Amino acid sequence: MGTRIYVPQMVKYYLDEDIIIPNVPTFVCAEESDRKHVLARLPELVVKAVGESGGYGMLIGPHSTKEEREEFRRRIQAEPRNYIAQPTLNLSRAPCFLEGEVQARHVDLRPYILYGENVTLVAGGLTGVALRRGSLVVNSSQGGGSKDTWVLRQ
Repeated sequence: MGTRIYVPQMVKYYLDEDIIIPNVPTFVCAEESDRKHVLARLPELVVKAVGESGGYGMLIGPHSTKEEREEFRRRIQAEPRNYIAQPTLNLSRAPCFLEGEVQARHVDLRPYILYGENVTLVAGGLTGVALRRGSLVVNSSQGGGSKDTWVLRQ
């Protein structure tokens, strides 16, 4: 599992500071109270297998079927350490030129930071795009794509 869900605790421990921008709330199914919360709210949450990447091993609760939710319920109960869950986010949308016309698609901006002698936030970043209409999955391996990210003013 990635350590980013523990970053706020690491920052507090090592720097004795609170993070400025909070993480998305993340429920670790290995923890009993979190697991109970997730199992009670599968239709509302995004459940992710921690060993997968690129949008694989996911359940997007609001877009799932009862059968898919029951399958994930069984998976979580069998291997709780393998799953985390987060609230379904309302991703921003941006205009994209697709199929000869401008269409709105969900996007996810991932900024870049260059770290060396100095720390620099790069003007721009990678914008993942959910190319399928209505999809929330921006990973290219799952039918997503990317688009140019332009910063007009800093």
